[in-house]
Amino acid sequence: MAIVDSRYARAFAAVVEDQKLDIVAAQGQLKDFADTLDGSVELREVLENPSIPEPQKMKVLDAIASRIGMSKTARNLIAVMISHQRLNEVHEVLASYAGVADEERSITEAEIVSARPLDAANRKLLEEQVSKLSGGQQVRATYSEDAGLLGGAVIKIGSTVYDGSVRAQLQQLKQRMVAAV
Repeated sequence: MAIVDSRYARAFAAVVEDQKLDIVAAQGQLKDFADTLDGSVELREVLENPSIPEPQKMKVLDAIASRIGMSKTARNLIAVMISHQRLNEVHEVLASYAGVADEERSITEAEIVSARPLDAANRKLLEEQVSKLSGGQQVRATYSEDAGLLGGAVIKIGSTVYDGSVRAQLQQLKQRMVAAV
């Protein structure tokens, strides 16, 4: 289903770009709708029930859209998903759109694992290095700690892992020593 989710997300992104809408606001509107849907079993039952006529579903959607301040563009995406019985994939479409929106704004996601908590200066330094590795893109980093690294950090950008931990360096040294014997 990832291909379908990506198609919805890319189509939505194209419309947002054509209409020169705020990417972050559009993303927020989809998230607000998804949160509203998650918060109401009754709403999900109405919008996902194939026995309820589509015009009734659209009236419910319009009421929600006006209440949460959803743009016509976001409302139309949800309407298409309802009519194609894909509303149960709203979170996947939202995640795909977040990726597309990040691409549009040249933002890259990075996961940084360090041996100990990093202060603001070290975080900034690492983010600058990650930015260089990703071709100068802005970086959105998530941080965690793993004392087992002994020192250094492991950085994951997409599917690429950069392991600068002391543990990895010791393992490489061990392999070289064993190979030399």
